[in-house]
Amino acid sequence: MLLHYEVSMKSHPHPERPDRLRAIASCLADAGIFPGKCSLIPAREITEGELEMVHSVDHIETVQKSSCMVASYFTSDTYANEHSARAARLAAGLCADLAVSIMSGRSKNGFALVRPPGHHAGIKQAMGFCLHNNAAVAALAAQRAGAKKVLIVDWDVHHGNGTQEIFEGSKSVLYISLHRHEGGRFYPGTGAADEVGTMDGRGYSVNIPWSHGGVGDHDYIFAFQHIVLPIAFKFAPDMTIISAGFDAARGDPLGCCDVTPAGFAQMTNMLTSLSQGKLLVVLEGGYNLRSISSSATAVVKVLLGEKPSSEMSYVTPTKEGLQTILLVSRIQLEFWPILQETYTALRAQWDSVSSLDSRRRAKKRKRLVGPFWWKWGSKRFIYERLYKS
Repeated sequence: MLLHYEVSMKSHPHPERPDRLRAIASCLADAGIFPGKCSLIPAREITEGELEMVHSVDHIETVQKSSCMVASYFTSDTYANEHSARAARLAAGLCADLAVSIMSGRSKNGFALVRPPGHHAGIKQAMGFCLHNNAAVAALAAQRAGAKKVLIVDWDVHHGNGTQEIFEGSKSVLYISLHRHEGGRFYPGTGAADEVGTMDGRGYSVNIPWSHGGVGDHDYIFAFQHIVLPIAFKFAPDMTIISAGFDAARGDPLGCCDVTPAGFAQMTNMLTSLSQGKLLVVLEGGYNLRSISSSATAVVKVLLGEKPSSEMSYVTPTKEGLQTILLVSRIQLEFWPILQETYTALRAQWDSVSSLDSRRRAKKRKRLVGPFWWKWGSKRFIYERLYKS
């Protein structure tokens, strides 16, 4: 998987590069975790038959053809070299085997340190640095191993459009994504709150679309408390998979958000209470080497049984975060009545915040005194501001 890299030399290295795996492995080694506290499973290439359960034959063949070329591109930002197809098959195969190992009880949980990432890869297309959808492959492998219901929580800063597309008609896989959206202006543009799935899968796609950048721990934890966990517990999965992109981390050049390693650890810890602890974490994005390595290490420590270093039980969301979570709860209430109490509480909290803002604006206006006048016959309007000392 380290042999998958962009051949063309450009002024800046591609953000999805081999150093991502090296940085995480080095940080885990420095923490005495890898190797040492974790057992390794042998990697294998996913079979064509397994891939056909997720992707179209045309897609599989297109990815495979890249092995005959020194350099190629699926999209303007999704590259391949002669080793990329095999790297993608190894990544998918490892995720499938790790899911089976967890379902069988041979492993308690697992972290798939793999690349290329996968959650943008849809049924028919590679895009967004992703070739094969590793989380989707893992979910179906878990089902073949006995899991009737699988939960995928995707906290990558970008919406996992590929994963949603693959499972949008299924009610045996619940997909929950927290991502920047900004009214569809943030890549890939999908993942609005009203995208809830299709046919039998309506209500089994849950999108929490942030309206701006800079979102941090408190908004994410608040969303987990009020949307993710209530729906997840009601769904009662037999296996939980995290599409763990660390590009929502503080310092990431693409995500521009503010989640800390402690925040990722807390979210992981909250999910360990599901599916009897059967939890598989699959690496997705994350492009600041320091952020991705410290965040991944914090997550692995939770998988090893350590409690998060900081307690975040009582968090206050931003006004924008509260507005998004209120919107999602209103939409998902149709499919998950368990959210009724949450929606009522969030509605009251929103009314309180709005009322407080109104009082603050009124108070500010009262501080503003003095004359203003129009100059008739022109478009010029002069407003003279005099403030009380």
